[in-house]
Amino acid sequence: MAGSSDPDKLMSKADKLTKLSFTRWNADWKSATSLYEQAAIAYRFRKDNEKAKDAFEKASKGQEMISSPWDAAKHMESAAALAKELGRWNEVSDFYHRASELYRECGRPQPASDALAKGASALEEKSPEEAIKMYDEACSVLEEDGKEQMAFDLYRAAAALYIKMEKYSDAAALFLRLGSAADKCNAINSQCKAYLSAIIIYLYTHDFQQAQKCYNDCSEVQAFLNSDQNRCATKLLSAYEEGDAEEIKRMAQSSAFNHLDHVVIRLARKLPTDDLQAIKKADDGEESLDEDDLT
Repeated sequence: MAGSSDPDKLMSKADKLTKLSFTRWNADWKSATSLYEQAAIAYRFRKDNEKAKDAFEKASKGQEMISSPWDAAKHMESAAALAKELGRWNEVSDFYHRASELYRECGRPQPASDALAKGASALEEKSPEEAIKMYDEACSVLEEDGKEQMAFDLYRAAAALYIKMEKYSDAAALFLRLGSAADKCNAINSQCKAYLSAIIIYLYTHDFQQAQKCYNDCSEVQAFLNSDQNRCATKLLSAYEEGDAEEIKRMAQSSAFNHLDHVVIRLARKLPTDDLQAIKKADDGEESLDEDDLT
């Protein structure tokens, strides 16, 4: 195909078909779009990614003009993938966002979310903050459609990225969000693992008080209260209260942790990360303050 048709000529011909003149009062987007598509494939075959990206972008615009948002979205994803190859990170975000919008125009939330997730994955290294936003949007698209269960892997991917960025409280919050989503789907195992993960992250950041609060809040959920993960969290927090570093290390190596996400397991294996006596003193001080409040 690349040999029989010069893609530069195809693009030039297509561009002319979309421009109005004294002799052309209406743009012929249908014919132009077909030419843009042929040119895009030919450029990609030649590995001329820059021109292929531009051609797919124009083909996407053409499909929009002839009221075919599904095909427009597919072409925009192709342009986004080429932008990634070229290291055009702003375009990666813009193109995957546009693809997602087009899928939503078709009433297709799953591919709309998938497009955002692809963008997020592509941007994790170069633009982690933007990647987090795109993961969040990808989750929201599914949440709005009542398909929380389809978002579980996205919550985990975003939480893992937060941990990599050392934004631990954000990671814990995302695991709690996963827990809430799992609750709506009656996915008890995922829910309980998410709650335990949040508790472990708070302990890793030396925030025993927040870990305790998180445990108390999550224990109000019956499914968690009766779970193996709850028993594990109970023993872990008790060991912290007693200042028993060996018991904490033993618990962190136990099989109960093996089914958590790898990023969380790695944090658990490093517990305790702080001075247990300081935690105990802080805990005792908190209790005495509470007693003062009652008088």
